[in-house]
Amino acid sequence: MYNNKLVIWNAGQLPPEWSIGRLLAKHASQPSNPAIANAFFLAGKIESWGRGIDLIRNTCERQDCPAPSFASDSAGFWVEFPFTITNTEVGTSVETADTSVETADTSVETTDTSVEILSRLHADPSMTLAKLAVALNRTKRAIELATAKLVADGKLQRVGPRKGGHWVVLK
Repeated sequence: MYNNKLVIWNAGQLPPEWSIGRLLAKHASQPSNPAIANAFFLAGKIESWGRGIDLIRNTCERQDCPAPSFASDSAGFWVEFPFTITNTEVGTSVETADTSVETADTSVETTDTSVEILSRLHADPSMTLAKLAVALNRTKRAIELATAKLVADGKLQRVGPRKGGHWVVLK
């Protein structure tokens, strides 16, 4: 959850020959595990296969919410729901500016998160990723991905072992 959006991520993959365009177009359902999908269907947890994306998009449209965006790469699949901020004094609705940046590996990370990570680790170089995740109200996995990106970008370095080591903010 961010100030301007909700991002839902899953490690799952689209079928190999699929693109986001194909997912958003009319298509036959192709669950990666039909037995699990059938169990959910029989339990009444899903009404039918292959309608989820349409239901999400149509519900957003009916509620006058901004359309969600979908992304997929080797790291997983995610849906991003942008928020709308309502100005109650004026009575108008203004869509918030998107502050996300797309990295070379197409993972999504906010600039604010990177700045917060660097700031916290500069102040406390021995801070663990788990404590950092709690402090920033993010998942540990999100912090792992963000710090890996900062290391790859030459902005952060880990010195020593996981247990007993420390972080060095480089730039």
